[in-house]
Amino acid sequence: MDVRAEIPIRHWSHSSLMAFLRNPLAWRKRYVEKVYDTPSNPASIVGRAGHVALQHFYGGIGKEGAIALGLEHLEGVPDSEVNFGRATTKKDKRKKREQMRAEYLQAIHFYLERPPRYRVKAVEFSATAPVERLLLPLKSVSDLVVESRGNPGSLDIVDHKFVDTFSRYREEKSLFVLQALFNYHVVRHAFGVPVRRFILHECKKRKNIDGRPQMRRYVIDFESIPHEFVLFERLVNDATRHLMATQVFLPNPSDMFEGEHSFDVYRMSL
Repeated sequence: MDVRAEIPIRHWSHSSLMAFLRNPLAWRKRYVEKVYDTPSNPASIVGRAGHVALQHFYGGIGKEGAIALGLEHLEGVPDSEVNFGRATTKKDKRKKREQMRAEYLQAIHFYLERPPRYRVKAVEFSATAPVERLLLPLKSVSDLVVESRGNPGSLDIVDHKFVDTFSRYREEKSLFVLQALFNYHVVRHAFGVPVRRFILHECKKRKNIDGRPQMRRYVIDFESIPHEFVLFERLVNDATRHLMATQVFLPNPSDMFEGEHSFDVYRMSL
């Protein structure tokens, strides 16, 4: 029996799994009903603009051209897709837009002042892959797939994040490991060669007044986390089985991103 016929999704992604664990009803609206009407917060829009710039930079475009393309992306996001929070007037929204623009330009200049150099095999690599012992395939998007330094014949996966503060738990942070394993399985299947490391570059958007670096690098060596592979497999399959047994999707009002909206959906019995 094909279990995929019994559940409403064809694959898991890192963002989909996290959304399902955080807020099942908001997850269903987005990943099953395909309704994308929830506005994004300014920080995520700035981060996406930074990713667009780096996509073009590592794709071969010069720094200034890449920065301009990221800015074009940011300014192309309509107001209807921005969660302005307390900024409700046109003047306040315009001010928030100016802050977003300034934050983006500062952050991307921090990154591109001394950008990490790689031998790039793929940029914004997106694919879906079946994985042995998993009930559903996995999908991931890797910012960069690069040749692994010091590990001939192997690949590394590179991810970028633009943040307000550096992560506290470094390489051991569960969210980092989960994301890394999604990317690992997909890249390993697509390229057919060993994948050695997941390298995460965090770029702090706000300038450190004490002069400390704006960039921080985290490295997960896949050979050093065999137990995490087992835990990952268990979590993904348990989520799939839970989804198969779920008939009613409940909201999570405490979800800081979509809690209120998910409860409104539940209130209206949609």
